[in-house]
Amino acid sequence: MTEPVVSRRSLVKGGLAAAATGATSRARPAHAATKIRVLTNWFAEAEHGGLYQALAEGLYDKAGLDVTIAQGGPQLNGMQLLAGGEADVIMSYDIQILTAAARGIPAKAIFTSFQFDLVGILARPEVPSLDALKGHRIFMANSGYSTYWPWLKRRFGYTDDMPGPKGINLQAFISDPTSAVAGYITSEPYVARQNNVPVRFFLFADYGYPSYANTMATTIAFARANPDAVAHFTRASVEGWRSYLRNPAAGNALIKAQNPRMDDAQLDYGLAKIRDVKAVDGGDAATMGIGIMTRERWQKTRDFLVDVDLLKADLDWTQVFTTDYVRDLKITM
Repeated sequence: MTEPVVSRRSLVKGGLAAAATGATSRARPAHAATKIRVLTNWFAEAEHGGLYQALAEGLYDKAGLDVTIAQGGPQLNGMQLLAGGEADVIMSYDIQILTAAARGIPAKAIFTSFQFDLVGILARPEVPSLDALKGHRIFMANSGYSTYWPWLKRRFGYTDDMPGPKGINLQAFISDPTSAVAGYITSEPYVARQNNVPVRFFLFADYGYPSYANTMATTIAFARANPDAVAHFTRASVEGWRSYLRNPAAGNALIKAQNPRMDDAQLDYGLAKIRDVKAVDGGDAATMGIGIMTRERWQKTRDFLVDVDLLKADLDWTQVFTTDYVRDLKITM
């Protein structure tokens, strides 16, 4: 991978030791730490905060792990890099993991950061509902065609003449007040606010969109070869998410070090939305613990994909995830 990576060692060398909340004083395990190369799904942001918090606070070190985090981005295919052995753990989501399994990629989900996807549609405040957008232009990324667009068509009767290409900014949406744009509750509304455009956001999860998000996956081979390391990585990451929700200072310092384009205002906005909708600690996580996944939720996503012809019904979907590493942690807020 060509993206820059950040590790506990680079954190300290880079002068961010103070942001590590005293973690440099913790004794490292006597045995050699297991190396785990993590690839996120985008440039460093609040949506990755739990991982950066675990790294900054020394939680991975304490667990006997030598973790590095590389940023994702539009030019990187995380699943291909995982399959090719260039990453040990990637941040993905259940739809991608299921469709990868259908192509023969032996990925296995180990826990999820978010109990639901943060994706939705941004429209003007006067739009009363998602139903009211039928027949209107909706700008969206290409990835939407194999994820939420088939669901929107089935759920709201949208038609394939509605989508338009989403650019690198919201200019097309801003210029056309009758349009809408797909995006994330943590991002696009912030950009609209920066442009003084009043908006209303419709979160797909509120209407039954079943997908988890920022789900962490490894390969079956890596999990089999390093079961203790995967278990320790899961615990430390879940603890990192709890810590980040409580006080994000350490994680945010590391996020900004790796992604200088990310400023405090956007980090604060993103985290506020994550907290507001309880993406990390709501749903099943409220009682079963942060990071939890269930068979029932996975089946809902599988059934949706089969229903819209994005997945064959004969795929053994139960093999693409395991709750072994997270179900007994029960780490809550």
